[in-house]
Amino acid sequence: MARGAQRQNGARTRTHRPRHDNDGIIPVLAKVAREVESAVQRGRTLPSIRTKFQVVGLLMREERARVKADEAKPGTRRAEELKRLDGIATILATTAARDTSLFGLLADDAVITDRARSLRHELLEAAGIEVAPEPAEPPEPAEPTPAVQRRVVPPSVVSRQLANPFLEPDYSAAAKLTVKPRRLAGWELIGPLLKSFEDGGALSCMDLPEPVSTRVAGGLELMPHQVRLVAAAAAGHRTFLLADEPGLGKTAQALLAAEAAGAYPLLVVVPNVVKMNWAREATRWTPNHPATVVYGDGGTIDGFADIIIVNYEVLDRHVGWLGDLGLRGMVVDEAHYIKNPKSQRSQNVLQLSERIRTRTGNPLLMALTGTPLINDIEDFTAIWRFLGWVDETKPVGELMGALEEIGLTPADRGFSAAARAAVIDRGIVRRRKVDVAADLPARRVADVPIEVDDEAGRSIRAAEQRLARRLVGRYERALEARPSGAVVEGIDHVLVRQVATRERANKTTKKSDENVFTMMRRIGQAKAGLAAEYAAQLARSAGKVVFFAKHIDVMDTAEATFAKRGIRYASIRGDQTASARQKHIDAFTNDPDVAVAVCSLTAAGVGVNLQVASNMVLGELSWTDAEQTQAIDRVHRIGQDEPVTAWRIIATQTLDTRIAELIDSKAGLAARALDGADKDISDSSDVQLEALVTLLEKALEERINRQAS
Repeated sequence: MARGAQRQNGARTRTHRPRHDNDGIIPVLAKVAREVESAVQRGRTLPSIRTKFQVVGLLMREERARVKADEAKPGTRRAEELKRLDGIATILATTAARDTSLFGLLADDAVITDRARSLRHELLEAAGIEVAPEPAEPPEPAEPTPAVQRRVVPPSVVSRQLANPFLEPDYSAAAKLTVKPRRLAGWELIGPLLKSFEDGGALSCMDLPEPVSTRVAGGLELMPHQVRLVAAAAAGHRTFLLADEPGLGKTAQALLAAEAAGAYPLLVVVPNVVKMNWAREATRWTPNHPATVVYGDGGTIDGFADIIIVNYEVLDRHVGWLGDLGLRGMVVDEAHYIKNPKSQRSQNVLQLSERIRTRTGNPLLMALTGTPLINDIEDFTAIWRFLGWVDETKPVGELMGALEEIGLTPADRGFSAAARAAVIDRGIVRRRKVDVAADLPARRVADVPIEVDDEAGRSIRAAEQRLARRLVGRYERALEARPSGAVVEGIDHVLVRQVATRERANKTTKKSDENVFTMMRRIGQAKAGLAAEYAAQLARSAGKVVFFAKHIDVMDTAEATFAKRGIRYASIRGDQTASARQKHIDAFTNDPDVAVAVCSLTAAGVGVNLQVASNMVLGELSWTDAEQTQAIDRVHRIGQDEPVTAWRIIATQTLDTRIAELIDSKAGLAARALDGADKDISDSSDVQLEALVTLLEKALEERINRQAS
């Protein structure tokens, strides 16, 4: 549909008048892009905002193509306009990094709604561009709600429904065990269950059968830990939180578990970037069960396929017919995507899983994620709801029965350990590389400190000082506002945290003011060239290298550096179509002359296999250890036969150093909750807050030292 929208170029004509910086389509697009950016920063990604994002993106593509093709335009003017369009592209990319579902709106198969066409017409008219009227279409009947209005039923699915209009009834669904709390009636249980994992314990993994044979159909061979999970599914276990560390082959385990359980039709919900990889893996591991991939409205899918692969971003259009298809299994990949039960993507997933459990007696439900905990132990709850272990307020079904059998309440000693074991037995499977993949080479993160001492470095330090001065000013005003007699010697660390929290949550800061996000972006831009030079040296001396960055301009700088050095590279970005992304991945994997893969942390941090390289460069820091680990595990995974090193570029004497320390300190959460490690878990306050606390405390200490001298 997007192509159809782009073909409408021929239907518009331009008025012949002088073009200035404030004339034409570019300033109109820039204004709307800023509106979208502001709304997403406030957490308000409404349907109207999504429409604006899509239309600006499509018109920007059209304008870029037009400017490049306009040979009559002076070269300087063309370069200036392309630069301004690049600025708009940067705004859209950074905005979509906050809400990755926006990327799907610019895919080739994205649906262009009537509202989007109307807005496109409005923006072109606002730019002084005449648009030929579109042929009138008969009005469509109004639908009850916007959500229902977006739903579709692909033609091939209609054919399947007509071929088998009556699903075989499954009476076992009605006979499921319903446990009424006795001893635990009136107790709040979700909190104690979560706390039992926060307190730590042994490695969180249910008992699994011993492997018999590691060979599967087609002459392929699994690793022993993979066989054990498949054997559990064959033995009748049907709910799994498969939380193996990234790189241990969760995709193959899920596909073969579904085959062992006969869980067809099987729905697989995945991030957009890994749809094609899932289709390939399905063909490889379960070739007798055809798979189909849903794009857009699903007009090209095979309605009779056993495996249906759909991405989170378009799932809302297909919830209706999927719920009526008679699914016997559902796999949710990168299940931490549904950690917020209030988000639309989570509600779609939870609605479907509840529908499946209601209609199927013993469905296979699998949540796959190597990083189930991103920020807080409560990230577990939505996944547990998907699996049917809990509802919004309490444990249900077999889990409630197991808790009753313990014979204890949360007030009794020993309840926490027993409750944790009861949850694990429902299907938590967690294996570490160090335990199950002894032949997988080691990995390490090596920090590479660099001095940013040019104009960019001086600008960064000046910006940090401005931000610190603003924080100190707020701290001092807060001290002055205190009632007399409330005195704290030295630095009031409680007040420091309050000031930092207010700064982190402040939505009214002027755009000209520095904040923790602009600071980190400045640092990323300043070290981009040096980080790329380091990657270039690695490529020449050690072979293929993966370069990760968060921002488009950092990726652009890296690619320009590689091109200048005569180094061929592949580019994996969020604004690519699935086919274009796979083309770049294949080039890096298969072409020995393509030495570097330049990757977006957001777009390539999950579901991408890049183990052809053993060195990677983290050109920018992420905000979480989980995101950093996901990136590293694109290289450190099954199939890797060399030690893996992640070279993390750190700008010394900047906030970069403290951010790196904070990221490392957050790494203990999953280790303690799932792996039985004894690392301390930092509180749920985020890295941005702790960075602001550090900046303010350092400024206050320097002020006290100056006063003392």
